[in-house]
This record gives sequence, structure tokens and C-alpha cells, in this order.
Amino acid sequence: MPVGPRARRAAPGLRSHARRGRWLGRLTALRRPALSSALAAFALAGSGLLILRLVQRQTGTVGLLVGMGLALLPLPFVLGSLAWLNRTARVPMRHALFCLAWGACAATTVAIMANGWASDFLIAHQGSARGETLGAEFATPLIEETAKAGALLVLLLPFRRRSRCRAAPPCGTVRRDARAATGRRGPLGSRVVRLRTGRPVRSRGRAHSYFRPAPHGRLRARLGPRTLAAGTVLGGVTACGFSFTENALYLGRAFSADRQARLDAIGLGQAPSLRDFDSTVHTFVLRGLLSPFAHPLFTALTGLGIAVTLTTGRRWLARLAAPGGLLLAMAIHGTWNAAAGLGTDGFLLVYGLVMVPAFAVLVCFAVWAQTRRGRQPAVAAAHG
Repeated sequence: MPVGPRARRAAPGLRSHARRGRWLGRLTALRRPALSSALAAFALAGSGLLILRLVQRQTGTVGLLVGMGLALLPLPFVLGSLAWLNRTARVPMRHALFCLAWGACAATTVAIMANGWASDFLIAHQGSARGETLGAEFATPLIEETAKAGALLVLLLPFRRRSRCRAAPPCGTVRRDARAATGRRGPLGSRVVRLRTGRPVRSRGRAHSYFRPAPHGRLRARLGPRTLAAGTVLGGVTACGFSFTENALYLGRAFSADRQARLDAIGLGQAPSLRDFDSTVHTFVLRGLLSPFAHPLFTALTGLGIAVTLTTGRRWLARLAAPGGLLLAMAIHGTWNAAAGLGTDGFLLVYGLVMVPAFAVLVCFAVWAQTRRGRQPAVAAAHG
């Protein structure tokens, strides 16, 4: 095919760009699923070892083991609820495991280190009492929700690949040849087009099956129960991992403090009592029984926002849904943290007015999604 004057003028620049990018071509192996999965597993394992060390330094070895054992108790109920909702979302197991590991290892590592720095900064500039209040109500929700949302961003957003011009003709010629050529389906549903030069050019890929963008010109495309349920499941599973590590930290601290107080009491000649571990029991009731769905509820809002952004055809909704869901998650998280400083009556008031209605809405949404899922085969059969 003849090359026009504009393409001839651009040819030296393309050759220079190709020479500069030869050494970068060796890094294309990182796009292979097996290698990228191995690197992700290695990074998560490293962050897991780091978070274990950080928690062990604050709780001790015995406190760490006790805290992890107690933190495991509510986990099956939360994960079981999300697995029931996943019947509608049909999120692959590897994605769920990645989100769980991210929440338990990477997100908690970032949160512990960033919360410590933020707390020291606020206390140094605002004083002890005001700094702790600002840290708990503003800095902590911002850091933790952003760290948990990172799993969804890593998993969901880089689902497109730009077309790369790897052949000698200019990119305009490559696109014209690509339209006329016959392609085959490559990995992840992307289309691989083989040109006359014999070099493959990979065109745009597509999103995961549970998050597909709206076709051009359509306002409501695939924004259904599966899409919304997938965002809820991914956000909730990420938060489950985060909640497990956080509960292990707080329960381990409480147990270590109660254990030390009991040893001191025995040293003073006082008889042991069941009330020696009141702090551990109180922490377990608060975090394991009353609020096991707190963190999954927060991050589920972020997942819903990202799901709407990736699938809706309305431009204004696509721009506002993801940041709106993240901000709403931070707001409810901050309100929940502020309730801890209001005493028993204030905590129960916030629990009844905020957490219970929000949880009820989430349950109603899960039931609605499962109901719609049950109706879909019947509707398809009626139309068939």
C-alpha cells in the first residue's frame, strides 16, 4: 500500500521511537497473566509478613495468636453472606482472593503506617486531644477507605490496552489494514489482528464480564443486578480482609493488656477473677458481634460507585459515582469512629440511626439482586 507524504514525514520519528522503545519491549512479559499473578502474590506475601511483624510488635506473640483466633470467628458469617450475593455477581474466585489478600495485607500495612504518621502530625500541630479526634474522625477514614479502594482500582480499571504500532508502516496505515484484516480472539477477549507484515497488533481489550462499559449512544447498558452486586462483593471481600487484620490487632492489644493486669494482680496477692479479661470481652462484643459488617458496608459503597462509573452511559453519573461512593464511605466511617467518643448512649444512637438502616438497605439490595437473578431465566425462556 503506498504511503502518503504525511506518513513519510512521520517515518523517521517512528523509527526513532521504535529504537528508544526496544529495551522497553523486554518488559512486555510482565503483561502475561502468570507472571503478573506471581508478582502480585509475591508483593502481597511480603506485605503480609510486614503486617504480621507490625501487629506482633504491638500485641506480643501470645496476643497475636489470641487476636487472630478471635478475629476468625465472625469472618465465615460475613464471607458466607458475600458468597450468597456472589451467586448474582459471579465474580471469579481469583479476583475475590486477590481482594481478600489485599485487604488483609496491603491495605492494613498502608493504613497502620499512614495512620501513625498522620496521628503524630496532628498531635504535634493540634495538641493531644484535638489531634486524636481529628485523626479518628477524618484522617483514619480517608486513609483506610482509600487503601481498601486500591484493590478495586488495581483489579478493575486497567482493563483496556491501547493499540500499539509495532510494524514499519505508520499507525494510520496499520489502522486501515487492521479494519480489513480478519482477527481472532486473544486472551481476555481482546482482538489480535495480524497484518501483512506478520506482526500482531493488539487492539483494545474489554472489561471483566461483570463490568462492561456501555455501548456508544446507550444510556443504560448493563447497569443491572449483576454489575451492582459485583461492586458490592469486591468491596465487601476487600473489607473483610482488612477487618480481620484490624480486629486481630485490637483484640490482641486488649488481651495483652488484660493478661498483664492479671499478672500484676496475682503479684499483689489478689485472687484471679473472670473480670480480669473484661477489656477483651468488650472489644470482641463490639467488633465481632455488633459490627462485623461495618467495614464491608463502608467499602461496598465504594464498590458500587466504581461499578456505576464503569458501566453507565450517562457522562455526569460516570464522573460522580466513583468519587461519590468513596466520599460516602468515608463519611459513614468517620461517623462510626466519632460514635466511639460519645459514650454508650451516643454510640447506641449512632448505631441505631446510621448503621442499622444502612445494613438494612444493603440486605434489601442483596435480596432484590437475587430475586432479579431468579427471574432472568424465566424471562429468557418466555422470549425464547
